[in-house]
Amino acid sequence: MDATTLVLGATGTTGRRVRAALERRGVPLRAASRHGPVRFDWGDRTTWDAALGGATRLWLMAPDGVPVDPALVELAARRGVRRVVLLSSSAVEEMGDARLLAAEAAVRGAGVPWTVLRADWFDQDFSEGFLAPGVAAGEVALPLGDLRQAWVDVADVAEVGAALLAGDARDGAHEGEVLEVRGPQALTLAECVHEVAVAAGRPVRAVTDPGAYVAGLEAVGVPREEAQGALAAFAALVARGDDPDGDDLVARVTGRPARSFRDWARAAAAEGAWQAPGPPA
Repeated sequence: MDATTLVLGATGTTGRRVRAALERRGVPLRAASRHGPVRFDWGDRTTWDAALGGATRLWLMAPDGVPVDPALVELAARRGVRRVVLLSSSAVEEMGDARLLAAEAAVRGAGVPWTVLRADWFDQDFSEGFLAPGVAAGEVALPLGDLRQAWVDVADVAEVGAALLAGDARDGAHEGEVLEVRGPQALTLAECVHEVAVAAGRPVRAVTDPGAYVAGLEAVGVPREEAQGALAAFAALVARGDDPDGDDLVARVTGRPARSFRDWARAAAAEGAWQAPGPPA
């Protein structure tokens, strides 16, 4: 097989966009997922070797809650992978994300050139991710207060990752670096929810009270101790303080500016992100 870039999670929110960005560049690739033609399953080591065969570059990520097994990173290095780009999160340290911190450590210790992308929260969380049910219900609850975060379009994260994997980053290879990938403007949750509500043409409100957040988790069966732990992680994120405005990493790496949250929300609405489902056929 002549594929040289292995994209893990190639049917997921980020992976499918990385795959598309590499395809636009004409980069030979292997798109791996649990149920696709190229099978890769973090829980089934028998799928690893075939997926890695012939790959020299690797887009590395794991679904939320699934650890990045260091054994896979070690195997990739032994099988000839010579560049790894890992998807991480900008809040790993503040929120104590042991899963992603361990993944970053595994990549650093693999003995091959690496870059870690610490992405801020995704715009698509409101349309494809964990906040979408709240949008549909008319209420998005997160205990963020007035914290301003530079929510980022997943497509911009994917373009940065693809540029690094393809070797066409405009400002260097960024080997051995941890890059913070942010959107162009830091917004509060309430400001984001307002933009979504306007774009979707429906009433949606933001709830940022910690007590309401914990009560909501408990209402769906989350144990109180676990809910309080989640609240503590959010409190640490709030204590970190606001993200800066005007980050230009996306522009420096890809040659085009990052998309604003407002532009993303309007485009998502035009594509039907928040349309009510039709009647059963």
